[in-house]
Amino acid sequence: MEYLKLDDSIKSSKNILIISHLNPDGDTLGSMLALRDLIYLNYKKKPEMMVISKIPKMYEFMDGLKDAKHLSKFDNSMVYDLVILVDVAALDRICDAKVFFEKAKIKAVIDHHKTNNYSSDIRFVESEASSTGEVLFRLAEDNNWKFNEKIAEALYAAILTDTGGFRHDNTSAVSLKIASKLVEFGAKPQWIYKNCYEMKSKNFVMFQAHCLNKAKFIDNDKIAYIIVYKKDIEKYESEDDLTEGLVEKLKIMDSTEVAFLLKEIDNKTFKVSMRSKNIDVSEVTSVFNGGGHKFAAGCVIKGSSESCAEKLIAEIKKQGL
Repeated sequence: MEYLKLDDSIKSSKNILIISHLNPDGDTLGSMLALRDLIYLNYKKKPEMMVISKIPKMYEFMDGLKDAKHLSKFDNSMVYDLVILVDVAALDRICDAKVFFEKAKIKAVIDHHKTNNYSSDIRFVESEASSTGEVLFRLAEDNNWKFNEKIAEALYAAILTDTGGFRHDNTSAVSLKIASKLVEFGAKPQWIYKNCYEMKSKNFVMFQAHCLNKAKFIDNDKIAYIIVYKKDIEKYESEDDLTEGLVEKLKIMDSTEVAFLLKEIDNKTFKVSMRSKNIDVSEVTSVFNGGGHKFAAGCVIKGSSESCAEKLIAEIKKQGL
């Protein structure tokens, strides 16, 4: 069984690396930290943790994330015995860190994205799970791993954030039962929620108000979208990801069926975040080599802002909206 293969692999490995995805969220960071601490607590081995981009300030409350190092700090000639990807839907989500995964003696994946189709030696990919944190919890239980308060805190944050505070369609009875168990292990729901959702800067709030004021609506307001340019972000200086949660604010309107955000990365390159109430937006983003979940997906698209929006809208309509 897969969990026994992972157990054997951890026992036989002298060096282990855990990699989180680009533009990290609470699920990839919480899962990475929890897995690091689970391995240390149960095997007395301390894996290294790699991030591809800056850790958002809102997640710094998780004790231990300060030990994570940026990709640029690693020697790319290093060959690890075991490399584990957490919450990585596609290999392009780890950018130049692919070399560490590809050269690893043993490759493992823990994820919950239905679009995850790259190969590895050990796979824990459960598309019905709310989050990678949920997958990891079940894996830990199957292995009879011990827990502590720090691990519970990180896993609770992973599940909380990927379910949108237990509000999204991926919230299930299983998710809530696991969250309850994590509280029994010492996770503090109010404190974690406050850090994840109620510690926003003034610039964060004012930036989002500015963006919402520029929102565009078409097809009797069924499709709503916002275009965010680099100059907008630079105007509102902040260490936070100023666009975090912005697309969800469009989705909550009763008229909106599909909402998306186009965020400028550089000249004529945009990162897309898309949310839906009914249609499968992973089918939309897959056209542009993206992926994700049925009601929450993303991709990167090239072109002028308006041409990118037009392409996305055309694909959304093909899905039956």
